[in-house]
Amino acid sequence: MSARFAAGLHCSPFSPILKVVRKGRTVSTAGWISFVLLLCLTLFPAGCRKAEDQPPPATATLYTIGILQAVESTTVDDVRRGLLKAFEEAGLRDGVNIRLLDANARGDTAELLALAQSFVEQGARLIIPLSTPSLQAALIAAPGVPIVFASVANPYLAGAGKSADNHLAHITGVSSLGPIRQMIALIREVVPRARRIGTLWTPAELNSAYYLEVARESAAELGAEIIAVPVSGPDEVLPAARLLLSRKVDVIYQISDNTINSAFAMVGRAAEEGGVPLFGGFLRSVELGACAAMGFDFAELGYKAGRLAVRIKNGESPSRIPFEAMEEFTLRINVEAARRQGVDIPPGVLRRAEVFPAARGNG
Repeated sequence: MSARFAAGLHCSPFSPILKVVRKGRTVSTAGWISFVLLLCLTLFPAGCRKAEDQPPPATATLYTIGILQAVESTTVDDVRRGLLKAFEEAGLRDGVNIRLLDANARGDTAELLALAQSFVEQGARLIIPLSTPSLQAALIAAPGVPIVFASVANPYLAGAGKSADNHLAHITGVSSLGPIRQMIALIREVVPRARRIGTLWTPAELNSAYYLEVARESAAELGAEIIAVPVSGPDEVLPAARLLLSRKVDVIYQISDNTINSAFAMVGRAAEEGGVPLFGGFLRSVELGACAAMGFDFAELGYKAGRLAVRIKNGESPSRIPFEAMEEFTLRINVEAARRQGVDIPPGVLRRAEVFPAARGNG
């Protein structure tokens, strides 16, 4: 026994046994077996365990995926739900064969960028941004890290590529351009007198500015005009909606963006106070005060993005995966909200719509 090893044992649980040996006392066979087992368990704990008792691999060694969220909203919640459903179907489980990092900036743009950077520092091998601002943050903070975006109205404006097939090599995803022109056409069908169509928008969101531009062009083609009031955060939505009503709009058609979707119930509240028909840019807005909405299933969008993420996790390059888009839209009518807002929905519109019996909350 070397002097260094013996010195180490003197500072260990074996010290009493060594004292017995050094005094020349006899140690029984059972005593030596106990000594060897204690030595094994103390110095080589992993090697003395059965294979089935081994702890799971450290999370740092698992394939790490960062899910980046800009705000809390019903639409983003639906996207995330669909995303996790795709993971579950593929057998991917957090802490078992993947490591999920969840981050929500709660409307703070600077924090969004910092969170994207933290994903890089934690070894994320794939980032999934759930909005246009989240995609922009990921592009800045994580150059080269594979990205699968979801719920991004126009990924090309965000700098992700030039077309569905010609895009940055480390990026793919599912875009979410809503049926804006179709919705304005529906408004003119349901409320023929509507000429002044009001909406709120968020200048800090690239997607919101894009939707506003599309809405203005579509309204002009259909003989109407868009009256817009900007907001900078969810707390401004209610006063901005009341300001919009003071500008004598005939209806409100609320374009979809992250900030306003998170506080849509406040738009519903203002519309009911003013007795003005409210139309929404995402389906679940009929649960929050809109009399009608046209859009797609955000959970299905998340599911499609999740399937793309699984392909990349399994080794496929994003460069070989074209951008996808949501192409199937649904019309949903809230008959109770329509009645309260004085809107008579034509039978032909009702026949082609999902009829929602009553809003579950108007804020």
